Amino acid sequence: MSTSDVRTGAPAGDAPLTLTEAPAPVLGLRDAFGLWANLGVSLLLPVAAVFVVLPGRPLSTTLGAIVVGAVVGATLLGLGAAAGARERVPTMVLLRGLLGRHASALPTAINLVQCIGWATFEIVIIAEAASRVLDAPRWPFVLAAGVLATAMALRPLGVARVLARYAIWAALAALVYLFVNVLAEPLPPLTEGAAMSFWTAADIVIALPVSWFPLVADYTRHVRSGRAAFTGAAAGYGLATIVMFTLGVVALAAYGSAGFDVIDALLAVPLGALAVLVLVSVELDEAFANVYSTAVSAQNIVARADRRVLAVVVGAVATLLALTFDIAAYEPFLFLIGAVFVPLVGVFVVAYHSTPRGAWDTSDTAPARPVFLLPWAAGFLAYQLTLPTYFSGPGAGWTAWWGARQAELGIDPANGWSASLVGLGVAVLLTALVRLPAMLRARRS
Repeated sequence: MSTSDVRTGAPAGDAPLTLTEAPAPVLGLRDAFGLWANLGVSLLLPVAAVFVVLPGRPLSTTLGAIVVGAVVGATLLGLGAAAGARERVPTMVLLRGLLGRHASALPTAINLVQCIGWATFEIVIIAEAASRVLDAPRWPFVLAAGVLATAMALRPLGVARVLARYAIWAALAALVYLFVNVLAEPLPPLTEGAAMSFWTAADIVIALPVSWFPLVADYTRHVRSGRAAFTGAAAGYGLATIVMFTLGVVALAAYGSAGFDVIDALLAVPLGALAVLVLVSVELDEAFANVYSTAVSAQNIVARADRRVLAVVVGAVATLLALTFDIAAYEPFLFLIGAVFVPLVGVFVVAYHSTPRGAWDTSDTAPARPVFLLPWAAGFLAYQLTLPTYFSGPGAGWTAWWGARQAELGIDPANGWSASLVGLGVAVLLTALVRLPAMLRARRS
């Protein structure tokens, strides 16, 4: 029996090679849950925990902000996942139904920059953590992570099944071990942290699940039902987000007084180096997902391009950037791109779920709908006016410009609001107003 699908040329049961071929719905709820739980198990989250800590407040308040942020962000992620399963197309193609075939190139271009940046960032995180654990040079780990992530992107659904059935248990064992040891330490009140309010803490957490929205349907187009896709993505990533941020917060509480950062705190646990190495190996799935999704997103523009060739090119570029580029300086730009997608999620969710089933046009002839650019832009403006993306050095002018606009409008820079929720709220409200006439006509007919 052949190991390839004769019709598509793709490995049997795996993703099609081009956009012109239909995806096979071969993933179930367990696969979807396992994949998204693994993607949520990232060292980036506990490292970012310092930004959700509310200094001088009870630990329970910080943990409450984590739960609220994870529920909001994961629900939005799940809604995008369900749409991908119903329409059987990647996320950037899904956006044709919102903006039209040609205008969907705009979010596609932004997402290509984002995915390559995050793939590079994940390779750097993997290499940095491994080099610290093993006290070795970083560059061999950069090369190894880049090669492995690229190889994984060649067989994405096979990798998804392995992650769901095996890798999740290794990650769970490492997390349980770290939690048991960290919680055995005294947990004094946290006196240092970057969060200004409950909602700014929740805002950081919301941003992580939402950052995966531009990628989510690349995988859930292979899930058998919208319900399984929603539950798997929302529950899997949401629970992992809560666990990983909580681990970072309690590690800071247990070891922060000694001047440790989160990674040093976890390494201070007996046999913590082994547990961190397990999490480092699991981190490869984030790099793989970004490499694969860069290739799939590009197919929205070049539909007949082979995703394997695109993935190899993307993996090589991300690895080269990880070897030569100061990705830390690029991080604020990645968060700015995330701020672009937050209101787009709100626009999409309202527009998609107010459109009759079967009427969402993702074809090559999908008509332009420029009206939806307005709530998207308004949501982005509201986001930046609430909390401008922070740049230092050459990009400081961006932050200063938005700070001046805040002053003109009488907006307190320390307002304590969630920029994500404000941006989402504006985008949702304006999209609902745009869709209202069509919804009323549909109800009368």
